[in-house]
Amino acid sequence: MNAPERLPYCATLLAALLATPATSAATGDPNRRFLATLIASRAAGAGCLPNHLGLGEAAYRRMAAEHFPGYEDIAPEECAEAGAKTDAKTIPEWGDLQKLLVGHRARERGSELWIADIVATACAGNHHLWQDLGLLDRAQLTALMRANFPELARANSGDMKWKKFLYRQFCALEGIYVCPAPSCGECKDYARCFGPET
Repeated sequence: MNAPERLPYCATLLAALLATPATSAATGDPNRRFLATLIASRAAGAGCLPNHLGLGEAAYRRMAAEHFPGYEDIAPEECAEAGAKTDAKTIPEWGDLQKLLVGHRARERGSELWIADIVATACAGNHHLWQDLGLLDRAQLTALMRANFPELARANSGDMKWKKFLYRQFCALEGIYVCPAPSCGECKDYARCFGPET
């Protein structure tokens, strides 16, 4: 699918997913919109998420059956870019990032566990986290983080770029301090961690 075709396809699929009645377990779940966006973006070839959003086929089918009944088979293997997608669970820190996210989840809904797996998977991408997830912009990622990992969202009070922030949190938990400056404000790489993400 070429770039001009992606946006209309993504919008059409997103609308179809959200028009599908959810099961009672997913009704009112704010992650339903995030999950629909991730599925539609992935189907349109955006982001770096692998097939099944990195959840694996069984978990993906459970998620889709709960949130979008009838769309369990929409994991877009047919996507032209599918071969180039990263199998992020092979990165050494995937488990640690997933554990960090799960340990800081809101504990309000089961879908937070799927979101934790998906975000940890997207951390293996080469772009900003919102881009690697296939979200529309950084504000959408911040909303996802606030809904699912509010403690981490509050801790990112300086508005650090999300991927850098998550890696920094993971490193701090492990006692790994790779930043050469005593504080972010004194670091020569400040602009790489903070500022606009375009």
